[in-house]
Amino acid sequence: MSEAVEAPVEALEAIAAFRLPTKADFLLQRLMAKNTEGGLTSSEREELEALVELSEAISLLRAKALRALQRCPA
Repeated sequence: MSEAVEAPVEALEAIAAFRLPTKADFLLQRLMAKNTEGGLTSSEREELEALVELSEAISLLRAKALRALQRCPA
């Protein structure tokens, strides 16, 4: 069940602009490359999975904020 929630435009804009922090994004890219090569340790795999989940959650929140603002992702 979906509920409509009113939010200030500024809050939606902040959510729409949010990105994975630079260091976390760099680590995610490095782990994905290492995974492609088949060289991840079990702890690196866990870290990769957690970063992917975080990145997906951020993307979903951004998409919802952009939809509420009636904008397309950049």
